[in-house]
Amino acid sequence: MLAFEYMQQMAAVVDELHPGPVRALHLGAAGCSLPRWVEHTRPGSTQLGVDLDARLLELVRAWFDLPRSPRLRLRPDDARHAVEGLADASFDVVVRDVFHGDRTPDHLVTLGMAEEVRRVLRPGGVYLVNCADRPPLASVRRELATLAAAFGEGAGAGALEEGRVAAIAEPAQLKGRRYGNVVLAAVAPGGAGPGLAGPGLARAVRSLAVPARVLVGGELRTFVGPAAPLLDPTPADPTPADPGSADPTFGGPAPGDATTARPATDERARAPREG
Repeated sequence: MLAFEYMQQMAAVVDELHPGPVRALHLGAAGCSLPRWVEHTRPGSTQLGVDLDARLLELVRAWFDLPRSPRLRLRPDDARHAVEGLADASFDVVVRDVFHGDRTPDHLVTLGMAEEVRRVLRPGGVYLVNCADRPPLASVRRELATLAAAFGEGAGAGALEEGRVAAIAEPAQLKGRRYGNVVLAAVAPGGAGPGLAGPGLARAVRSLAVPARVLVGGELRTFVGPAAPLLDPTPADPTPADPGSADPTFGGPAPGDATTARPATDERARAPREG
């Protein structure tokens, strides 16, 4: 059902969550492949898909047999703006799959963004990131350091050592031999989340049509090395946030459904699908 390897790897992590329906947030919803998979494998789930391209969301509604609101709501918005308007501890899964050309916009890869995602995750919830990078995988390493800093309960290295942050990809990709996708996963503290360091996930990704590997724990700490977290620039002239209106489903501002576009700060293009 999921055509791309990185989505299959993300699905393997979601399968490690508690059984039954979940609340999922998809940043960069595009064709809604993952939302449709969640609906198929976990009926009764409540999902929110966010994409900057309002017209694309309208077409996706027309082309595919998507669950209707409130089971799947589609919202045209900038991904970070959407997250900042959501209630604390309101999702089990957050997926980031947002690209401008072949890279993710800078404001979506920072410590500030990761901390906002942690805030909206329930204890034990998981943040899944599609990170496209080329040798020597500097972006992957810095994003992992960023997730460790955001999802750690103490020093950033703790989240790496404790197995609450992981990288998943084909072995050749993790060795930095080519350009491609690496899935990053981070589990919010305080609950029984997916076992990133357990044998079940390692076995599941190894059994995919294109076998993958999980880097976790001390091995991941060595991989990250001295990489530093990515920080937001200090704003010269902060602009007050638009309070918006209350979202009765997810507890935050609701810029509208797929028919009402809101101006945003980044452009959205489809993610690279190599590897």
